[in-house]
Amino acid sequence: MPQFSFETAPKIICEQGGADRLGEIARSLGITRLFLVTDVGLIKANLIDGALASLAAAGIACTVFSDVLADPPEVSVQAAVDAASAAGVDGVVGFGGGSSLDTAKLVALLDRTPQALPDIYGIGLARGPRLPLIQVPTTAGTGSEVTPISILTTPSHEKKGVVSPLLYPDVALLDSRLTLGLPPAITAMTGVDAMVHAIEAFTTRLKKNPLSDALAIKALQLLYANLPMAVSDGRNPDVRENMLLGSLFAGMAFANAPVGAVHALAYPLGGHYGLPHGLTNSLVLGPVLAFNLPVAQALYAELGRAILPAQVGADDTQAATAFVAAIRERVAAMPYAQTLRDAGVKEADLPLLAEDAMKVQRLLVNNPRDVTLADALAIYQAAF
Repeated sequence: MPQFSFETAPKIICEQGGADRLGEIARSLGITRLFLVTDVGLIKANLIDGALASLAAAGIACTVFSDVLADPPEVSVQAAVDAASAAGVDGVVGFGGGSSLDTAKLVALLDRTPQALPDIYGIGLARGPRLPLIQVPTTAGTGSEVTPISILTTPSHEKKGVVSPLLYPDVALLDSRLTLGLPPAITAMTGVDAMVHAIEAFTTRLKKNPLSDALAIKALQLLYANLPMAVSDGRNPDVRENMLLGSLFAGMAFANAPVGAVHALAYPLGGHYGLPHGLTNSLVLGPVLAFNLPVAQALYAELGRAILPAQVGADDTQAATAFVAAIRERVAAMPYAQTLRDAGVKEADLPLLAEDAMKVQRLLVNNPRDVTLADALAIYQAAF
């Protein structure tokens, strides 16, 4: 048995309608003045109304910050921190997609222990303590509610991460009702993002372990089976809950067994073109799987047998090839752009994107196959 360590959020609640108990949960953490980080779309959709009512019933004052931006830039996060400080809060809730959850993590940290963002990019550089933190995801994709990572966009359009156990929340609250209204394209992008988390956690080079493996396999089984139904019938609460659980398990897995080349090559696409993170992962997923196949065949075969009953008993070559084909087929059926060209990426920018991807060494070192600059460019060209 390999030696390993495993961390996750200390409390996870999965309950349809659970967001209507947010006041009770916040009270249990001693919160009296709450800062709720969300986005304008959720407010307009009335998705936070039940949570706000429960906070009021619990006697908890609440300041709502809804100016979260996608792939949050540093200035957006700092604005949230300043607003929390001005409100004199003693607890934070992230309520929304990955950008809201990532912003909430840093608000909880920086309001309690001020420090400059450029000083804490990287692994284990942040100082604590932080304010009490609750995370409530409204998409089934990022798994950010159970990861110690917050990804920001720097002024130079790079994606950089703050990685610290301080960013694990006190409570992750999953309420599938909050995801029922997600449009098909967003459901698809976030669902594929979660599948990438599971695949890359299972094939990571440095910190793969038995717990992350078990979570990654279960996550991929749930996500692969339920994604088509979630996209075509978004009002099915059981399917939505399966997607949330798949995203959660994948988040728990990759928080401990980090992701690799798919994410490293996706980040420059988001930084330079503002494309959604789930879409950028999806656009490079197939080419990266093909690139990794020669060295990851045995691992891809295990995943193939886990999601494709016909591959149980097949040899590694057949099961791995079938796995890559099945994932590519699943992605090809999703209702969004399938190539970099269709997503608006310029072919002339591919060398720049490859150079930027090579800067994401904290992820590339986890990839099962070494990636050179020429490899990165070839993958972008295959995705174009």
